[in-house]
Amino acid sequence: MTARDVKIRNVGPKSAAWLRQVGVRTTEDLARVGPVEVFLKVKRAGFRPSLNLLYSMAGALADCHWADLPDDQKQELLGAFEAAESANPIKTRWEKQKAASEQSTPSASSDGASNDDGGASSLFDDPDGDSKDSHGDGDREISRFD
Repeated sequence: MTARDVKIRNVGPKSAAWLRQVGVRTTEDLARVGPVEVFLKVKRAGFRPSLNLLYSMAGALADCHWADLPDDQKQELLGAFEAAESANPIKTRWEKQKAASEQSTPSASSDGASNDDGGASSLFDDPDGDSKDSHGDGDREISRFD
């Protein structure tokens, strides 16, 4: 039996698929990377694991069921995870998209004047900026039906 054939203890099929996605296939891989870093990799890959996965991986390394881990060890793992996550926060898909759009949107127009909406002009913006009506009824002054 090869190391690739050995199943990681405490890990079910869904979690095993997540671990394979981040390159962890054996207990040796898990020991080399560490349960906290593997848990972060799984989260950064876009999966939504519960803390039970973190505890399961620590239990696999201790060769026990995750529920048998002492509470102080679980608190240690949780503290290490929170410290690692705060040092390098995991951004959601929406936060990543927002950051990317903010980087691609110029903050000032071509004449150097900044727009309130981050530089993007709207179909309804007055291109000359000299609207005479302050109530937004700019079409009123050019209407033929008055």
